[in-house]
Amino acid sequence: MFHDFKLVDDRPVVIQVKEYLKRLMIKGALQADQKLPSTREMSGLLKVSRNTVIAAYEGLADDGFAYAIPGKGSYVAAIVDQSATDSGGTEGPASWQVDWKAKMNEYAVAAVELDMMKQGIRAQKGTISFTSIAPDEHLFDLGDVKRAFMDRMAIEGQVLLNYGYAKGYKPLMEYLMRYMENKGVDISGKDMLITSGFTEGFDMVLSALRPSGRRGAAICENPTHHTAIKNLKLHGFEITGIPLERDGIDVERLEAVLKANRFDLAYLIPSYHNPTGIVMSPAKRSAVMNVMSRYQVPVIEDGFNEELRYSGAHVSPLIATVGKGNGVIYIGSFSKVLFPGLRVGWVLGDRALIDTLESIKRARTIHTSTIDQAILYQYLLNGNFDKYVKKARTEYKRKYELTKACCEAHLPEAQLSGDGGLHLFLAFPPGVNTRQLLAACTEQGVIFTPGDKFFIAEGEGVHTLRLGFSRVTDENIERGIRIIGEQTRKFLQG
Repeated sequence: MFHDFKLVDDRPVVIQVKEYLKRLMIKGALQADQKLPSTREMSGLLKVSRNTVIAAYEGLADDGFAYAIPGKGSYVAAIVDQSATDSGGTEGPASWQVDWKAKMNEYAVAAVELDMMKQGIRAQKGTISFTSIAPDEHLFDLGDVKRAFMDRMAIEGQVLLNYGYAKGYKPLMEYLMRYMENKGVDISGKDMLITSGFTEGFDMVLSALRPSGRRGAAICENPTHHTAIKNLKLHGFEITGIPLERDGIDVERLEAVLKANRFDLAYLIPSYHNPTGIVMSPAKRSAVMNVMSRYQVPVIEDGFNEELRYSGAHVSPLIATVGKGNGVIYIGSFSKVLFPGLRVGWVLGDRALIDTLESIKRARTIHTSTIDQAILYQYLLNGNFDKYVKKARTEYKRKYELTKACCEAHLPEAQLSGDGGLHLFLAFPPGVNTRQLLAACTEQGVIFTPGDKFFIAEGEGVHTLRLGFSRVTDENIERGIRIIGEQTRKFLQG
């Protein structure tokens, strides 16, 4: 016995010894009331220090797995094994099997079917991947993040480790309210809720606005963010997509659809639209909000990548165009600009709405991680945000221009869109099916995101794709796009 104990480097030795002995007790290799080897003997058997064994034995006693008899040593405690109380037959709890797949409801089944991560490509090592639009972790200023953590923990560390408030960490909320004011938003009559990223905020808003007794009706750009499509469908919304023009959604088509149908809400991404990268023009933003106001359709605005503008003047978010009006719900996040590992987002909207969302949040997750919120707040307070965004914007602009130039050189057949952000969107001639193109490119060690997943109806956008460049090296950007171009010409020639 004890010959199979092996130490690993990344965990304290005393914990490894304690857990090893605990496993032997649970499995029955060490029986109740059996005397354990002396600490000196065990240290020799496991090749660890005697002090380590002493601490491990004490830990086992604290956990109820061992007991000590003064002057005699340590013994294995009796462990209650629920399976031992079975009738002994095959029908007892120890052999109980449930068919969990058969118990899944429609929501669960749909979540699996719509889970593109599960159904996505598993890239082999060395593959050039254009699938991600996450930030490049090499740009993260770890020193400033560590400093923010230490600063905030020194101020109120014990508070941060306890429960927080469902609405959010007040200093961060106050900072973000000023941040939104600086974007031109009139915050009178509005309030804020902190969430664990954009997706949680969007899911809660849909939960609150989903109609009772009938399917909801939502309107959005077509194509649009796949996560939004997934969540709208999971909440039972029928989705109507409005095509995009070079400067944003087709307003004439939007008004015609609104005139003919009743909608419960609209979901729009006005800046660096995912997946097209289009930025809605100021004139079109005003026109869209006038139409939505006329037909009384609340708007969920996704503040996606607003900070990654590479050229031109600042464009105010949709929520800024309504002044004191309350018809827009703004969902923001720094996940694509700063650190997605800090799961912090926010919902800005009418006070009555936020009051309801606060109760939904409390019922679901109690609150967003207070430590995450506090680190982000201190990082922002220390003045690091502008410095980091300037550095990130410079690097992403360079990669954007490189990717665009490579596409123009190697993919002249494709129509490009994307005014900034972390990706480009390509539309090919009808003869190119990007699912088939992806299969051919995968064999050559290159993958990308087919564009059809961003469209509302099945069969749409089969000639499109999204290229995420944020985490791809310059060399691989050029090489990968050249390979995509070579495979594209084979399709067009065939």
